[in-house]
Amino acid sequence: MTHSNINSKPAAGITSLRTVLIGAGIAFLVISYFLIGAGPGNPAWPKYWQIKPLIMVPMAGAAGGAFYAFLRNIRVLGGWKTLAGVVIGIIGYLFILWIGIVLGLNGTMWD
Repeated sequence: MTHSNINSKPAAGITSLRTVLIGAGIAFLVISYFLIGAGPGNPAWPKYWQIKPLIMVPMAGAAGGAFYAFLRNIRVLGGWKTLAGVVIGIIGYLFILWIGIVLGLNGTMWD
């Protein structure tokens, strides 16, 4: 007789990495939307001014995704604690994303 050890749930590390990557991807899409609509920009700005927000904002989005992933232990408790964990996670992600956008666009579009 053989014993199989098949795990039906993904490891916590894989789920956390996925959450971080999703957070960075959402942030990249948000800042891309702003940068595409900006056009060539002000001539007083540096030549490659778009690089700073394209690096900083996805990093902030990844940090927000990590914050959401850290709340996983609260979200699995069930009941109102799950709802509180989701709401706190989304508000925290949006706050971190907003701070990343402000820091990324500081000195150019955010003047």
